[in-house]
Amino acid sequence: MKKRNQFTTLILCLLTQFLLAQSENDTIKNKNILIVYGGWLGHQPEVFASKIANWLEAQEANVTISKSTGIYLDKTVMNKTDLIIQHITMSTIKSSEFKALQNAVANGTGLAGCHGGLGDAFRNNTEYQYMIGGQFVKHPGGQVDYTVKISKPEHIITEGVKDFSLNSEQYYMHVDPSINVIATTVFNGEYDPWIEGIEMPVVWTKTYGKGKIFYSSLGHSADIFEIPEVWKIMTRGVTWAVSKNIN
Repeated sequence: MKKRNQFTTLILCLLTQFLLAQSENDTIKNKNILIVYGGWLGHQPEVFASKIANWLEAQEANVTISKSTGIYLDKTVMNKTDLIIQHITMSTIKSSEFKALQNAVANGTGLAGCHGGLGDAFRNNTEYQYMIGGQFVKHPGGQVDYTVKISKPEHIITEGVKDFSLNSEQYYMHVDPSINVIATTVFNGEYDPWIEGIEMPVVWTKTYGKGKIFYSSLGHSADIFEIPEVWKIMTRGVTWAVSKNIN
């Protein structure tokens, strides 16, 4: 009986994974997705852009890639874009370019990204930070071992994902209290004792006007996406942000 129950559980798990993967493909297929990358090279923006573009094309999305925020001023591109994936750490953005990005999201274009590419872009633009829902402040100790805790296992982005550990930058961020937190991490205070026990959002969703925004602080380097949980969260987050009917 025990073996039968274990077998049934395994089959249900595999079936769930298949249905989720199929749902991702159906949601992304034929969507127009814009990838904009640049900024600090330490976060390997071109490598990230290529990896996510390859995955999107495998899902039969229509992908446009740009190395300039000037693309946000191209009305021909922006008017047909369903989702923007941005990976630009630090750098700056012209007021007119940001306004175009802001208007697109407010009017229903999804926005997704990770690590510094979305959560540490355009540091002098507080309206951008307000739109994203947070801003990177520090990663105490640099590359450290830490655990990501799934706080909403029922969410479509984290369904079936268990808590996991990794060695990377553990982001300490200023965050908007209105964000929908899906995963967190706890600082142990080894490097900055005064933050011991502080629980910090790692993955969140939010809305800005009619637009859906997904953010994950995971993704310091390309090898991080080889961790199954990290890549699963990233791709599901993209799927969530582009969907009009998944809450």
